[in-house]
Amino acid sequence: MTTKFHLSELLDLNQLKVIQNMFSKAIGVALVFVDPNGVPVIEPSGFSDFCRICRESPIFANQCFQCDKAGGLAAMRANKPVVYRCNCGFVEFAVPLIVNEEYLGAFISGQIRVEGNREEDIPYIVDHSEEWKNNPNLLKAYYKVNTIPYERFESSAYLLFNITRSLAEKNYLNIMQNTLHSQTLQLETEKRTRAELEKSLSEAEYKALSYQINPHFLFNVLNTIGRLALLENAMETENMVYQFSDMMRYILKKRKNNRITIGTELNLIENYISIQKLRLADRFDYKIDVDKKYLDIECPFLIWQPIVENFFKYVAELKEKSSFISITAYEEQQDLCIKFADNGDGIPTEVIANIYNNSLTDDDYKVNSVGLKNIHHRLKLSFGSDYGLIIQSKQEPNMGTTIILKIPMAVNEASYV
Repeated sequence: MTTKFHLSELLDLNQLKVIQNMFSKAIGVALVFVDPNGVPVIEPSGFSDFCRICRESPIFANQCFQCDKAGGLAAMRANKPVVYRCNCGFVEFAVPLIVNEEYLGAFISGQIRVEGNREEDIPYIVDHSEEWKNNPNLLKAYYKVNTIPYERFESSAYLLFNITRSLAEKNYLNIMQNTLHSQTLQLETEKRTRAELEKSLSEAEYKALSYQINPHFLFNVLNTIGRLALLENAMETENMVYQFSDMMRYILKKRKNNRITIGTELNLIENYISIQKLRLADRFDYKIDVDKKYLDIECPFLIWQPIVENFFKYVAELKEKSSFISITAYEEQQDLCIKFADNGDGIPTEVIANIYNNSLTDDDYKVNSVGLKNIHHRLKLSFGSDYGLIIQSKQEPNMGTTIILKIPMAVNEASYV
């Protein structure tokens, strides 16, 4: 039985965004996930000045979308990453996301030039255009585009290919398992439907096994990239690759009922902040005060990172003066509270109200409130209506935002959903 899925059913868009942002920063390339028509699904990461200026023009933007569409379709037909040159001559790769023979979109990465004479051997994905050379701003931005080794660029494509395909196939398998469980509770007259689901589940299990990432392969690729950075004397890039490797181990780690310890979640945040330190240097400072006695307490998986990411996106990257975030853990009766406080300009009242709403709509993805909203409702689903996010904001310059995340000190086996 063939089942059609929407992308958000197979991959949490917030998790997809985390992978996209971290991969872009670790490898030093632009990255965006596009739908089958070449339209970005989530906000792009690491775009060059050249491509940002191009996409501000309706004519050039349409050419970019057509190029992304063609690259994704080429990768879909090949069922593997493809490397090509875009209409402006930059080197890119497309990584397809295909689940159960359904093409859901592709990661488009690149906006770079490669070392040596390799570019001459790389074909254009669409007709070559030089209209952009008439724009002085584009000419100036062209010479600022990064140049990296071809082997490193190609290895990155296959790394991303294996990560995203494994995650999607595993989630597809979980969906089929949940559907099968639901069907077993129905009447005897639905046995035929259940048999079809069992067949589909068997096919999904086979695919999941055949697509499963070999951890040795995955981390060998990361180590290879790290060694290349070492040979190039790029120490900061080397450190970032290894920190990114730790984060991938965390994201790909098998978890029971989506549980993780405070200590493991804290380690992810420390790696993430370290990567941001390499990028933003003295534009921000931070303080983490989490007592060791809390490190073994369990919490939902990937529950802190979206809050910290919002700090960098809406405070650290926007403020001219140095910004600050603190993360503090403390007890309140039978609960553990994690407080995140920054010195930004606050969150608008209407956005906070939207986060507290019970529904999640397509508009939430457009206004970037989906991360906090997901956390708020995951806490309620996991622990009950008394839990969720507490957001305090004066909405005044430099007065900051405080977000309190509360979880029970002792969690029952059935608490996670």
